[in-house]
Amino acid sequence: MSSHDATLEFDYETASRAELVAESVAREIGEIDDERSRTTIEREGARVRIEIDADDVIALRAALNTWFSLIDVAERTADVGTAVLESQ
Repeated sequence: MSSHDATLEFDYETASRAELVAESVAREIGEIDDERSRTTIEREGARVRIEIDADDVIALRAALNTWFSLIDVAERTADVGTAVLESQ
């Protein structure tokens, strides 16, 4: 049983944007989890929720840093794609 957990929620302007971000990072579920932390992701409308359960605070911090970075990259990539589409 985990002793530490965190829930990250990200709200987007549209459900399609939330879906794009969620699908981009969902590929990492199971790939970066280890015996000390587990992560789940779900999308509901324009909201993406990431739940992290960790055995200790160090594993929780590492998981949080990883997931914040993954979301940031997904959001920035989506911004670039949107900008390209809008310039055409």
